[in-house]
Amino acid sequence: MVTDPEAPPANPVTRLGAASLDAVASLGSYAVFTARGLWHMVSLPWQWSKVVRQVYFVGVKSVLVIALIGLFTGMVLGLQGYYTLVKFGAEGLLGAAVSLSVIRELGPVLTAIMVAGRAGSSMAAELGIMRISEQIDALDAMDVDPVRYLAGPRFAAALVSFPLLTAMFDVIAMIGGHLTGVTLLGVGPGVYWGRIHDSVVLEDVTGGFVKALVFALLVASVSCWQGFYAHRRPGGFGARGVGLATTSAVVASCVAILAGDYVLTSFLM
Repeated sequence: MVTDPEAPPANPVTRLGAASLDAVASLGSYAVFTARGLWHMVSLPWQWSKVVRQVYFVGVKSVLVIALIGLFTGMVLGLQGYYTLVKFGAEGLLGAAVSLSVIRELGPVLTAIMVAGRAGSSMAAELGIMRISEQIDALDAMDVDPVRYLAGPRFAAALVSFPLLTAMFDVIAMIGGHLTGVTLLGVGPGVYWGRIHDSVVLEDVTGGFVKALVFALLVASVSCWQGFYAHRRPGGFGARGVGLATTSAVVASCVAILAGDYVLTSFLM
C-alpha cells in the first residue's frame, strides 16, 4: 500500500502537533521578516523616493475614504450619544463623549482597518505577484536585498501615514458629531466644543497616536509578509496563492488590530 506523502496524518495528535509546528514556524518567519524590515527602514542609505511614493499611495490616496468614514462615524456617535445622554439629562456632555470615543478608540482602530482593506491588500497582492513572477528572485540574483528594497519603504510610509490619517479622522469625526448634535438636535455649539476642550487631555491624544503607530507596523508587516511568502502557501500556487495571501493579509491585519487595541488599551488606561 502506497501512502500519499501529501496526505495529512490520520492521527489527531499528530495533526495537532504538525499544526502547532507550522504556527510556530510562521510566527518565527513573520518576526524575522518584521525585524529585517524595521532594520532596513532605518539603515543607510535611505530610500527617500520610494518612501515618498509609498506615502502617496498609503496616505494621500486614503484621504477621501478616511474623511467619509470619519464624518459618518462622528454623525452616528452624535446621534446615538445624544439619545443616550438625554435620558440622564446630560446631553451637554455630548462633545466629551464623541471626542473621547473617537480619539481613544474609534479613530486609530477604524483608520487602521480601512487602510488595511485599501492599501494592505494592495501591498500583499503586489508583492505576491512579484513573487510568483520571479521578480523577487531576480532581486536576490542581482544581490539586492528584497526586504530592504520592497518592505522597508512600505514600513516607513505606513508609520508616517497612519498617525496623520488618524488625526484627520478624529477632527472630521468631531465635526460630524457637531453636525448631528448641534445643527440637528440643538445642543449649544459653545457647550459642545467647550466640553471637548475640557475633557480631552494630552494623554488621550498621545495614546491614540501610539495605537496608530502600532497598527501601522502591524498592517504593513502582515501585508508585506503575506505577499512576500505567497509561494509557500499550502492552499495553492500562482494566482490562487496571491488571492489567498491578499485575503489572509486583510483578515490577519484586522484581527491583529483589534487584539492589539485591547492590549494597548489595557496598558494606556
